Amino acid sequence: MNTDTTTYTRPALGLGSAALDEQEEQAAVETLRSRNLFRYYGDDPENPPTRVTQLEKTAVAWIGTDYALAMSSGTAALETALAAISVGPGDEVIVPAWSWLSCVTTIVRMGARPVLAEIDDSLNLDPNEIQRLKTDKTRAVMVVHYQGVAADMDKIIMSAHKLGLFVIEDCAEAPGTRYKGRPVGAWGDVAIYSFQHNKPMTAGEGGMLVTRDIRTYERAVRMHDLGQYRPYHHATTPPQEPAFSGANYRMSELTASVALVQLKKVDAIKSHCRILQQKIRDEVGELPGITWRTMPDSTGDFGFEMYFYLEDPDNVEPFQSALNALKVNCLPRTGTYPQYYRENILTGRAHHPAASPFRDLKPWPAPGYRPEDFPVTENLTRRFIALPLGWKYTPADATHIAHSLKTVHQEILG
Repeated sequence: MNTDTTTYTRPALGLGSAALDEQEEQAAVETLRSRNLFRYYGDDPENPPTRVTQLEKTAVAWIGTDYALAMSSGTAALETALAAISVGPGDEVIVPAWSWLSCVTTIVRMGARPVLAEIDDSLNLDPNEIQRLKTDKTRAVMVVHYQGVAADMDKIIMSAHKLGLFVIEDCAEAPGTRYKGRPVGAWGDVAIYSFQHNKPMTAGEGGMLVTRDIRTYERAVRMHDLGQYRPYHHATTPPQEPAFSGANYRMSELTASVALVQLKKVDAIKSHCRILQQKIRDEVGELPGITWRTMPDSTGDFGFEMYFYLEDPDNVEPFQSALNALKVNCLPRTGTYPQYYRENILTGRAHHPAASPFRDLKPWPAPGYRPEDFPVTENLTRRFIALPLGWKYTPADATHIAHSLKTVHQEILG
């Protein structure tokens, strides 16, 4: 097999960002020339802004929910989702211990307590944790479809709804991902997406909240627009909820113009990644000592990052180093790592001492927030290697990855 790296060029990473071209440029320029940059009004009352509205309508049709609300970021959407279902002080929200920073910080900002849960070998929330962790204070379960792979939504929905809990889907890394033929984001009570730079579709920043519930939608609108429910939204659903003090998480027309173009590219990016992923799997075959990440529904996976586990965590660093030496982009960990290692959990602090939901837990870190409390998560996240794929990758790159993986396997695992 050919693993000669003298003539091989490491492919550039990137998903939506790598697919940016003159289409996004043209859309952005047209928006600038329109002088309508704010979603609710511009200089000409006879020519109202349309980009954010169009993005929301496209999202509703694409995902299959009844309502969509474009927002300034995925984190803003997640915080708004929590507010929309009335999560607040004294409440608890179950969240995977292996998840992005925002999953915990948004809960803390609501004054609620994040309850960390074990993951399973799909690197998503273990559905069995819901029953184990539920208390009389639990209000919701946050599900993260980690790196484009859907969680086991049948079991999660069944368990959560049986216990009277809301289900929040964090689809930040999974636009276009499906579970049993249905888009993620259409399963829970409310869901969010992110358009940040590293995501499968990007506008630099931006986000989206979707739901089928009228009350959740209205409260989300109010939360994202300083408590207001402008006449624009009356056509969607008349106001029924009282006003409350909200934030400013509105999306601009400029962001929406780029996001609209990117949304139309998601399926092509997904198809490209899935073809490359399958080619790698076919050419690698079965290798002793390597176990691929479990997928609750492999037919709906986005395919932009492949994960495999080694039996011995001590082999991860040399295995990863050897692959990198062969110009294979790979990581022993990704930008995500267990919440209990993050600074905000290690300190247990909020912006003000009285605002911390952990303030009464002494000593700190308390049980439920220490590495030793998560043996499964610790074991899994210390044994995996991630192989990212991207829009600029070619079939030749896939073959190089497969050949390199077999070579390193032979060298290290024999």
